[in-house]
Amino acid sequence: MTEDDFRRLVLALPGATEGAHMGHPDFRRGKRIFATLGSPDAEWAMVKLKPVQQEMLVAAEPEIFRPAKGGWGRGGSTLLRLARADEPTARSAIEMAWANLQ
Repeated sequence: MTEDDFRRLVLALPGATEGAHMGHPDFRRGKRIFATLGSPDAEWAMVKLKPVQQEMLVAAEPEIFRPAKGGWGRGGSTLLRLARADEPTARSAIEMAWANLQ
C-alpha cells in the first residue's frame, strides 16, 4: 500500500473529500475527518475507528495497526502502516472509519 493507493481507496467512497489538517492530507465526510496520511511520518496513515474496532484490528494485525498516542488513540484514532497493509485490509479499515460518520 502506498500513499497514492490509500488516497485512491478513500476518495472512491461517496462524499469523501481531501483537505489538509496540521500539515497533513486529511479525508473528510462532510466536515468530519475520518482518515489522514503522513502522521507520525510518511510510513503511516490514520483511520478514525471506534475503540472496539481499533482493539479488534490491533489484535488481529499488530504489524499493520496500532493506536495513535495519547487521548487520540484511546478515542479510536488508529495508525495503519502503509507498507505492511494489502488493499483488502486497508479498504476494510477505511470503510469502517467512513461508515462511523453516518
